[in-house]
Amino acid sequence: MGQVAPDVLHELAVRNGVCVRPILSRLTDTTTGEQSIVSIPCGSTQARQCPVCSDRARKLRMQQCREGWHRDDEIPADDQDDDLPAEQSENGDEDQADDTESARRTRSTRRRQDAPDLPKVPMDNRTVGTAFTTPDGKTYRPSMFLTLTLPSYGKVGSDGTPINPDAYDYHRAAMDALHFPKIVDRFWQNLRRCAGYKVQYFATVEAQRRLAPHLHAAVRGVIPRQTVKDVAAATYHQLWWPQCTEPVYVGEDVPRWDELTSRYVDQAGRILPTWDEALDAIGEDLAATPAHVVKLGSQVDYQGILGSAEDKVGKAVGYLTKYLSKSIADTYGDDDEITTRQAIHLDRLHREVRWLPCSPSCSNWLRYGVQPKDAEGGMRPGWCPSKAHDRHHLGLGGRRVLVSRQWTGKTLAEHKADRAEVVRQTLAAAGVDMPDTDRYSASAHLENGQSRFIWEPVDRAKDTDLPTWHGVMTRGINERIRWRTDYEQAKQRPHAPPDDTRSATATTAASAA
Repeated sequence: MGQVAPDVLHELAVRNGVCVRPILSRLTDTTTGEQSIVSIPCGSTQARQCPVCSDRARKLRMQQCREGWHRDDEIPADDQDDDLPAEQSENGDEDQADDTESARRTRSTRRRQDAPDLPKVPMDNRTVGTAFTTPDGKTYRPSMFLTLTLPSYGKVGSDGTPINPDAYDYHRAAMDALHFPKIVDRFWQNLRRCAGYKVQYFATVEAQRRLAPHLHAAVRGVIPRQTVKDVAAATYHQLWWPQCTEPVYVGEDVPRWDELTSRYVDQAGRILPTWDEALDAIGEDLAATPAHVVKLGSQVDYQGILGSAEDKVGKAVGYLTKYLSKSIADTYGDDDEITTRQAIHLDRLHREVRWLPCSPSCSNWLRYGVQPKDAEGGMRPGWCPSKAHDRHHLGLGGRRVLVSRQWTGKTLAEHKADRAEVVRQTLAAAGVDMPDTDRYSASAHLENGQSRFIWEPVDRAKDTDLPTWHGVMTRGINERIRWRTDYEQAKQRPHAPPDDTRSATATTAASAA
């Protein structure tokens, strides 16, 4: 493939399931002294970075979703509750604590007057849904597919852009996006209280056309439709932070770090209040109001799905994971596909997200006259390292996939091992030896207890034996073609175990091994 153009080689690599931006590492075998350069898949979950690795990760999530959705057996529970932050519990206050310190600040547990009350039902120690029996004796146990949205910030057109940009509430849209994970956590807590059992879920966070996040979730078991809607309407999250609506310092007039006091001071020499001092002031003010309140939108989609309906289950799983390899900003497509109105809308939302504080330690607090928590010199507004502020995430700096602990009882690595085992069994039954994926494992030890293999990062400036990208791609493509050929031939031979990877294709399953 010496004469193949880079773009053609890139296409061949993608078509054959080869990572297009592998990480090179130097491997040393201490028993023989042999050194080699090994390419490792980058593992990216974003298609704009690596289509192969992102698609592999998406299919792994598809398997995880399908395996746990319609289970009818109980999975042993962990010591902690599912996906609840350490400072919360199933019986936690309606208003969350301001921080996680031992002497944390708490507020009244009285619910907001504009939020309906939630019923409380006895809690069963189970994770599976209710089984129903038909008059003819058949038993079935349906599950749910839910979609949760955020409120409206102004009317939008079919292209997802505001009809009247001046009236569109970009500040609220950005704040809701930054704190969307908190309202989702609160929803699951409330739903469990009202459902009467430990609801298990596999959820993904995606963007609507207006670039606001929304949640798709596969939920084990069924809960009355009205109960789900009531819970969504009654769920909220109050943010007891200093106000961050109007900046106090803009442009070059931002506070600077004073080495003598180890504090931030403004141009007039005034020392900014620390994060704790700002929260103390809020606590002492009886008329204080939350800096922001996040609520869910009125649009709640609810579908019941039977595990026996394979076509509906497969379609729902595919829909759940369809956009996992796309960033929030990729909603409108590639740069050459975005219209002028969409580009303006995206830029305006990104500008709002960039300058708003994302956490107590965010450097953007300097704009609002508050010294960030655990502050240090060199902090600058607009340069917080959190990915929530960048253009690709638009406020969603956390996980895009949310899975409760008792969904399958397995880690993602264990699901990957399951997929690889299918390939091993198929090849072994056909008498084909598969390369040992643990042959270079860091857990391989010598008799004296020392590691046999040593992995070191390569030095592109000094190492002269590094292969070119063209060489790495060529070797990877040839190896992948050989593996896939062996796998397909093995499946055609008698006594080979069935391919039960469900969502995995043969190519992906082979690559998992």
